[in-house]
Amino acid sequence: MTQPPSQQPPQGGFGAPQEPPQGSPQPAAPGQSPQSQPPQGQPPAQPPQMPAAPPTPPPAQPGYGYPQQPGQAPGQAPGYGYPQQPGPYSQPGPYAQQPGPYAQQPGPYGQQPGPYAQQPGPYGQQPQPGYGYPQQQYPGAPIPGGTGGGSPFKGKPAVIIGAAVAAAIVIAGGVFLATSGGDDDKKPVARASTDGKAPSGSPSVDEGDGSGDGRQADDDLNVGRKPGEAKVLWLQKNDVDLPRNGADVYGPWVVGDTVVKGMYRAVSGYSVADGKQKWTLKLPADMCAAPSQTTTDGKIVIGVKNGTTDKADCSDLQMIDLNTGKAGWKKSIKKNGIWDMMSDISLAISGDTVTVGRTSNSNAYRVSDGKELFGKPAGNCQPFAFAGGPKLIAAASCRTDDIDNPQHQIQEIDPATGKAKWTYRPARGWEIDRVYSVSPLVVSLTQSEKKKWSILAIKENGTLRSQLVGDKGDKFSPDCGSAFAIFGKSLDGCVGVAADANTFYMSTEPDSSGTARTNKVVAFNLNTGKPKWKAAAPAEQIVKPLRMEGGNVLLYVEAGYNKGGGIATLAPTGGAPQMLLRHPESTSQIESSFYNAKIVYAGGRSFIASGRVSASNDKEELETKTMMAFGK
Repeated sequence: MTQPPSQQPPQGGFGAPQEPPQGSPQPAAPGQSPQSQPPQGQPPAQPPQMPAAPPTPPPAQPGYGYPQQPGQAPGQAPGYGYPQQPGPYSQPGPYAQQPGPYAQQPGPYGQQPGPYAQQPGPYGQQPQPGYGYPQQQYPGAPIPGGTGGGSPFKGKPAVIIGAAVAAAIVIAGGVFLATSGGDDDKKPVARASTDGKAPSGSPSVDEGDGSGDGRQADDDLNVGRKPGEAKVLWLQKNDVDLPRNGADVYGPWVVGDTVVKGMYRAVSGYSVADGKQKWTLKLPADMCAAPSQTTTDGKIVIGVKNGTTDKADCSDLQMIDLNTGKAGWKKSIKKNGIWDMMSDISLAISGDTVTVGRTSNSNAYRVSDGKELFGKPAGNCQPFAFAGGPKLIAAASCRTDDIDNPQHQIQEIDPATGKAKWTYRPARGWEIDRVYSVSPLVVSLTQSEKKKWSILAIKENGTLRSQLVGDKGDKFSPDCGSAFAIFGKSLDGCVGVAADANTFYMSTEPDSSGTARTNKVVAFNLNTGKPKWKAAAPAEQIVKPLRMEGGNVLLYVEAGYNKGGGIATLAPTGGAPQMLLRHPESTSQIESSFYNAKIVYAGGRSFIASGRVSASNDKEELETKTMMAFGK
């Protein structure tokens, strides 16, 4: 494998995490030692430091304040990408301030630790800020005292009892069609979605004739819709009897005219237009992993547990054609050594390759036919997670003589052979945490024990491009997943970030409390690491970049107090967000109620799905809203 040529990184980058100033970590300039203090007005030379998280929730990731300086690539002089003191990206702890209408209400984990509170991650990687133990009480949030959730280490009673309670009964559920309020609209009708048969390997199809025992919707969700506001196309409620502490939701993915999500022991496809169920593929055990994206022709490979007992591993792979709901190949991951399968897996797709990352091992298979393409590489460094898309990026951990001083490296690898095209190695102690963008490559690094954080941009040849350094006072909190995905988390799939060829866009944390919470998007020059401009969110609302769309930044505008959310674009030169799809003010409370919401925009429609479904009793569980669609 080739290594990047030696070169000194530019000064003042986000690349080198550093020790953030008191109360607000900031990124340090690459090339500075972690202990050095940058000149006045510049972040120190260490990764950004994040305020300590509350004692009860699981360990939080270093605050996204000021990223600091990362380390060096093999063969490069010290200071190459050396994480430095975080800059304006310092974030208060992950539980400190979460946006949302329920910000003032205590969350389900306010006073007690969650199922993973006492377990450290295998590589010091902690849940993303804002991902664990929300402070606001969302419908569907994990229930305090529950024991569900998959355990990365088997035999831990506190985290496996939920699996034993999983006597799943799939009952007929409802998708509530919403009328637009016009004269030609019909009253909402609940559609039957599934039968009550036991899980099977073949899809069941709902012909959508409206018959069955679905629930009747009492409300016309489009009553009160104002001119210029989008229609509520449909609202879906949970139709599955779940274990005590609920289940994570995977997806949604939009494939043609179908929106697909997976949860517990089924993957289901729904019509994007009216929400009627088109197919359901029942699984023999719990779904436990999924990539953030599908192949270009709508195929996906998911992880399924290899049994229904509390000792089951997330080790079975199932390919599914999301266009039809039909199951393709299935195989089990071969255990490679005594320490293999001690963590859950993470999946990523690039081209026709799906990678399976986990602690100390990795595999890759061809999505189309299931053929194994490559496995654990030779050498001292082993990939543990991957980011997919137009390129395949691997994060690896190298064996060292000091477990408290890890050595990570990041590589671009050939999806067909697994061979590295280049290798970038940060300084000792810095861990690859997330990949915010694959092309251009933008990577997040952390020092969890020191609560430092850094963001690096890396060139096509694997050398340092810049480290991002923001303005003092700015705090950032990329949204990267569930608090429960601690050991098998994916590298990619973060919201709140986007990138084009020369610019990286990231949203800040809300800068005020109460109903007037708002934030902004900061654009960074990837060649210098410095901010180019800042764009404010609409008044009293919060924006999150989703991706690039037609040369513009695509944003989700969160629903606020008596304000509907929506989809907007932001020009690459900044300015005010331009609304593409304005969600109704009249349904803002429903829109705000989705727990750990996932947002997808496709074909002029927006879809909001809950990231996890749970409730305190069966009745509430079946009334939990799981997905909502808007369109014109």
